[in-house]
Amino acid sequence: MAAALTVEQEQATKEFIEAVNKCRAGRRASPVSWSTAVKFLAARKFEVSRALVLYEQHEATRRREGLAALHPTQEPLLSELRTGKFTVLPSRDATGAAIAIFTAHLHLPQCTTHQTTLQGGYPAKLKKVLIVTAPLWFKAPFKILRLFVREKLRDRVFTVSIPQLTLHIPRDSLPRRLGGTLEIQHEAWLLHCLKSMTNRSGGELCEVTPQVGSPLLSTIKSTISVNQNPDNLNISNPTSPVTEKHKIKNGNVTIGDIEITNGDCWIASDEAPSPIQPPSSASSGFSDDDSLHGDLGVQALTMEQLIEAIHSRGRDGLVAEYTEIRQRQPDGTFNNAKLKQNQPKNRYTDVLCYDHSRVCLSQVEGDATTDYINANFVDGYKQKNAFISTQGPLPKTCGDFWRMIWEQQTLVVVMTTRVIERGRTKCAQYWGPEPGDEVSAGGFTVTTLDVETNPDYTISMLLLTNNKTEETREVCHMLYTAWPDYGVPQSATALLQFLSLVRQQQTKMLANRGDTWAGHPRGPPIVVHCSAGIGRTGTFCTLDICISRLEDTGTVDIRGTVEKIRAQRAYSIQMPDQYVFCHRALAEYALSRGMLNPHHLAMLPPTVEDDSE
Repeated sequence: MAAALTVEQEQATKEFIEAVNKCRAGRRASPVSWSTAVKFLAARKFEVSRALVLYEQHEATRRREGLAALHPTQEPLLSELRTGKFTVLPSRDATGAAIAIFTAHLHLPQCTTHQTTLQGGYPAKLKKVLIVTAPLWFKAPFKILRLFVREKLRDRVFTVSIPQLTLHIPRDSLPRRLGGTLEIQHEAWLLHCLKSMTNRSGGELCEVTPQVGSPLLSTIKSTISVNQNPDNLNISNPTSPVTEKHKIKNGNVTIGDIEITNGDCWIASDEAPSPIQPPSSASSGFSDDDSLHGDLGVQALTMEQLIEAIHSRGRDGLVAEYTEIRQRQPDGTFNNAKLKQNQPKNRYTDVLCYDHSRVCLSQVEGDATTDYINANFVDGYKQKNAFISTQGPLPKTCGDFWRMIWEQQTLVVVMTTRVIERGRTKCAQYWGPEPGDEVSAGGFTVTTLDVETNPDYTISMLLLTNNKTEETREVCHMLYTAWPDYGVPQSATALLQFLSLVRQQQTKMLANRGDTWAGHPRGPPIVVHCSAGIGRTGTFCTLDICISRLEDTGTVDIRGTVEKIRAQRAYSIQMPDQYVFCHRALAEYALSRGMLNPHHLAMLPPTVEDDSE
């Protein structure tokens, strides 16, 4: 069910409908429906002028590609639909999104025009495109093209192998030929669409024959037509501002505003039905344009402005600011963490993980309670789910911890606490501290390959073996030891160097993965934990995000960053000293990069020591 619109959104919808229907009345076309208007507006954040431009572009493309009227019971569209080359599966992915599949080898360019193929899959607004078993002639130029396209598109289109599909889509939502357990019911889907269109009240953008109607219009929100020919690849997207013709010929590739291509077959996962959706474990809840600190925001400051603001308010002002943030009630539920069978998996009874952003493990033997671990996805700078903030594993949850590492394809684990501090156990010894050590947990064996010890940190290279499949992966474990038992570091230099090393290690490990990683260019989530997974963990994530933003835009927003992190991992940044330390650490970083002068640092208030965990 779609979320209720605000008063402003309802007014925008009325304005959009009035403007559009004036144009449609001149062509004697039926009025546009309320639901269709909301879809156009939601795609442009309810800005009426931008939504109208999108509508006009859609109309122009629809007329150009012969989509003004569809006749599914007549040739050639009837045969096109019956080929089964395009279908929507009777299942959803983990986020509730519908799954559309296009099998390219069923498309014969000499028999079907691209306009007919486009009509057979109209319209579908794609959230993610997975190109499966792409041929070599496509994969090579595709790697180069990814470097030049817009980030939003780059994060939505991937080339994957069949085994990698289960990393994006649950096995029970995939057809058998793609490694799943699902039986495709193409004819049932067509019948469902037929009934849906027959019962419609009209008012949509595309005219259909009364007795049948478009089989796809009621099910998904856009479509993509692919003409499979190695020497001439034509792609059309009716929801894009401009329909592009793309050609791959003799190794030369030209591409415009669209980044959709074909392989042997591909799967496209479209947006969930509601234009305003609740967040899930796979989606942080922030839109693409609002990815954590991807926008400048009203609180954005240059480093000099930040120093001046801190100097004028003093330490008490920063503490008051933190107190205001801390006093807000958590914006989310903890139902899974509070389940009786899950309570023993929480290290602390008052540090629980949100339902909306929790990391869900695969279920073991159909037991729904086995998917729980006290861990949350946290967005990074322009990267969704860049981190997994989690508690230090308990002896009974070490197996769950390594299962999470395996399923999320994590390359780097950052640990910001010692196993024992001040005589108290902060974390289980879930890995072997010496080369050659082996630790078994759950269905995994962890072998320590190499250990590098430094005054401030210890780096261990681990070999993680899945005992069931006998597959192995290398994981880098990075333990930061320079955080004092009480309080926060007096100087951030060591922590900043460690943070830089973490990023270098992630880049190195990702490069070693080669083509086996199909996600964000910065790699899979970095797992970060201390004891509770909120204090030092939140401080580490805050600094990484702020530094990335500072390097990219020259501005920072520490408060906004902390607020958004806390919206995904409750209570992150546990103490006021940690909040103050983030400001000092960022100033020290800016000084090291020549963005500030030494006298700026002298203007900062001292960081008072306190118990940080």
